[in-house]
Amino acid sequence: MPLQKSEVFTVKDIYALPEGQRAELINGVLYNMAPPSRIHQEIVSGLHYKIRDYIEKERGSCRVYPAPFAVFLSQDSKNYVEPDISVVCRLDKLDDKGCNGAPDWVIEVVSPSTQHMDYYVKLFKYRTAGVREYWIVNPARQTVQTYTFEGEEGSMQLSFDDAVQVGIFSGLTIRINDLATQILYAERIYL
Repeated sequence: MPLQKSEVFTVKDIYALPEGQRAELINGVLYNMAPPSRIHQEIVSGLHYKIRDYIEKERGSCRVYPAPFAVFLSQDSKNYVEPDISVVCRLDKLDDKGCNGAPDWVIEVVSPSTQHMDYYVKLFKYRTAGVREYWIVNPARQTVQTYTFEGEEGSMQLSFDDAVQVGIFSGLTIRINDLATQILYAERIYL
């Protein structure tokens, strides 16, 4: 939900937030971020490890970062996001602060408070900023909505049971239910 203020916010306002408070900035509007749920974090963790392992196995040069990871999306002072997963293949975009410009692939895991942001506001912003692929993972609906923004643009909705083909990595498919099974198995071992 946007914070109410008549003036336009900038990245300086993000860095001036009290310790522990997180927000994103889109077109000068500041949006508070609520703490994620446990299942949200488990899905993000599973995706991060699956993507990282694939990149390492293939000896790829792309990097994968889970949130919180700063993305200065439009390389201006009015746009700052922290996608749940950011995959960056042009390493010249990276510095000690984060990513300057659009990541190649962004994944957002929806929570009830972020649906409008993920399905509408961020979809448009990521597309226009130059993100090549965008996934919206919805645990409540158990769906993955994929968008490709290069070449022949497209969109598909799949279930957690489906093997979802990654557009930017032709050799990688991800089945969200496989990640959940691994997470639940790991929980049984450690409990």
